[in-house]
Amino acid sequence: MNLVALNEIAERLVTPGRGILAADESTGTIKKRFDAIGVESTETSRRDWRELLLRASEGMRHFISGVILYEETLYQDGANGTPLVELIAAAGALPGIKVDKGTRPLSNFSSETITEGLDGLAERLARAFERGARFAKWRAAFTIGDGLPTSGAIKANAQDLARYAAICQNAGIVPVVEPEVLMDGPHDIHCCDEVTRQVLAAVFQALFEQRVALEGMVLKPNMILCGESCQRRPTVDEVAHRTISAFKAVVPAAVPGVAFLSGGQSDEDATARLNAINRRGGLPWKMTFSFGRALQAAPLKTWSGRSENTAAAQQAFVHRARMNSLASLGQWTSTLERVG
Repeated sequence: MNLVALNEIAERLVTPGRGILAADESTGTIKKRFDAIGVESTETSRRDWRELLLRASEGMRHFISGVILYEETLYQDGANGTPLVELIAAAGALPGIKVDKGTRPLSNFSSETITEGLDGLAERLARAFERGARFAKWRAAFTIGDGLPTSGAIKANAQDLARYAAICQNAGIVPVVEPEVLMDGPHDIHCCDEVTRQVLAAVFQALFEQRVALEGMVLKPNMILCGESCQRRPTVDEVAHRTISAFKAVVPAAVPGVAFLSGGQSDEDATARLNAINRRGGLPWKMTFSFGRALQAAPLKTWSGRSENTAAAQQAFVHRARMNSLASLGQWTSTLERVG
């Protein structure tokens, strides 16, 4: 393990004013998003969409530190034959790769899941590194419900996240560790707070046991939020306060940065909450974004599969990337959304 090199990459991913574009939707997930705009999901249409984002040079050069790719995209060439990873590198960003294989039911744990993908991971990472990937992502999902998540499911997923991270670091690749407490359900923000602390505590205990170097990783967690069907909606400041308090209690300061996932939040909600977190200041970690839908929803709708909409879609992407860049510095205001 070259900890100096890993730390340099991790620090680049959380560079102030920059964040990670999560463009790693599985074939099934991107089909659902294409279905919503009336576009057939094919290898070519998926390539065209992702190439559109990567060629939005203003946004990529100024606001994006890294791009998480699906395996198909990592090995894909653009329409003119240029490897898509070269477009990312030319913009000064780092290519990354989603390496988990999705979730499946966890045996003997009703309604809970475990993430697959450890088998053959070292070999896949070696190929990805040769292609240019310098970081990877693995997601574990936790549902809040009656008696959920259980301690057994939390521990099982934490152990797999830690094994993934250790394998990554030994391959010279920075692990982005993503334990996501889902927004599904009616739970309140207090419940999310408790569960998120439990999950993060278990994850860092497992990382310690697997001898993962915290200086060479990035954490990609949820913010502390209520469930999507909860009637009492927390304020932006309450989200920021609870998120910071929880993280200070369980996330070691050695971690270079936190790149929040957007989950089920709207574009502007995710931006406003990230901004409120950074406005408080005095944090031991850099706090930025690793958004998928919250960066892509507006440009995807604008594009709608038509080449004549490419420039407008790219501008929509640049706008969202800029808004989140400002939020990562605590400098965003809602008026900027209206003036573009």
